[in-house]
Amino acid sequence: MEGELQKTKTDLQPGKKQRNRWHFFTSLFIIIIVFTLCVSMVFAFFSFWIKPAAIPQIVIAEEKNTNQEDTKPDSNQDKEKKKEEGAFHIPEGDMEDALIGDGLQAPEGFTSEDRKELFYTFLVIGIDTGANTDTIIVASYDGLKQEANLISIPRDSLVNVKRPMKKINAAYPVGTQNGGIEGGIAQLQREIKTIIGFIPDFYLLVNFEAFTRLVDAVGGIEIDVPFGMYYDDPYQNLHINIPKGLQYLNGEDALRFARYRKGNNINSSISDYDRINNQQTVIQAVTEQLLKPRNLLKIPEFIDIFTDNVFSNLEARDILWFAGEANKIRGTGALSMHTMPTTGTSGEPMYYEYLDSYGVLTLINETINPFIKDIEAKDLSIVTSY
Repeated sequence: MEGELQKTKTDLQPGKKQRNRWHFFTSLFIIIIVFTLCVSMVFAFFSFWIKPAAIPQIVIAEEKNTNQEDTKPDSNQDKEKKKEEGAFHIPEGDMEDALIGDGLQAPEGFTSEDRKELFYTFLVIGIDTGANTDTIIVASYDGLKQEANLISIPRDSLVNVKRPMKKINAAYPVGTQNGGIEGGIAQLQREIKTIIGFIPDFYLLVNFEAFTRLVDAVGGIEIDVPFGMYYDDPYQNLHINIPKGLQYLNGEDALRFARYRKGNNINSSISDYDRINNQQTVIQAVTEQLLKPRNLLKIPEFIDIFTDNVFSNLEARDILWFAGEANKIRGTGALSMHTMPTTGTSGEPMYYEYLDSYGVLTLINETINPFIKDIEAKDLSIVTSY
């Protein structure tokens, strides 16, 4: 009897194992199905929520009413209605007081119908610990071609304004005196328009902390330093000590390299154009690092850096969409960098840089013009002498 029971127990083992295996595969299959459904639902949600960034509507200045009838200013409800109809109108007399960043002000005769598809423009402002604009860049991103263009504007560029200091880098600090950050951006937007003919869609005010954290987040950058950069300025608490040659720079040293202008030895000072070249070298190096697969996984960290240290009119979903677009860019050949062309300097005492009207117009139309028709000389207000 004992032998028969043992035999029966042995005979049942294969069936039990088979049932266990079947239970395992069934459970695994159910888990895979549930996981797939969850991923699909998350993807569907984000596909619905994260869409190509919306291009701000064009701001059009209304002509002054020549009729004798009294006209009441638009109410907020009227403005919202006009905005929904395709153009947010600001009375001409109020244009100087308006924050133009709330909409795109295009050249006269241009409308939203003239915009290129999936083509975006940006104003990037780099500031130091105060209100000084160390860097002014206008940029574009073509979502169809997946190409980007950056144009650096020399800080000493002469602009057509009434104030005594007529340099473009004075616009932001002047605007902040009465309007804070928003006022500074609005003033710079107005003056940028005199140079390029339109107001960029989005603005990004970036501080030093954002720059250093970004460089550290991508693991540092490799730069071939052309000469030893040594400079000490105790008033700014700025100390630069970067040897010549191939260097691997962390965030702080990358910032010092990008800011370098004067050295302890007068013979080691560089021009503003040299500094622009250095800044573009840093941007190129950071871009190369950002496009590496390992850093694409750090998008949440980059977004955290952005939200903590960048003042912008980009919304969260816009940031996520542009972050996704970065993943589509293959190689740094998709990023082209330029410097606004000039014809020379005024010399002492102001050292204004004169912009080259023809060169500027050509560069704009070949790179950052967001419209299907060319911007013309009449759309710019470039001063060529002082």
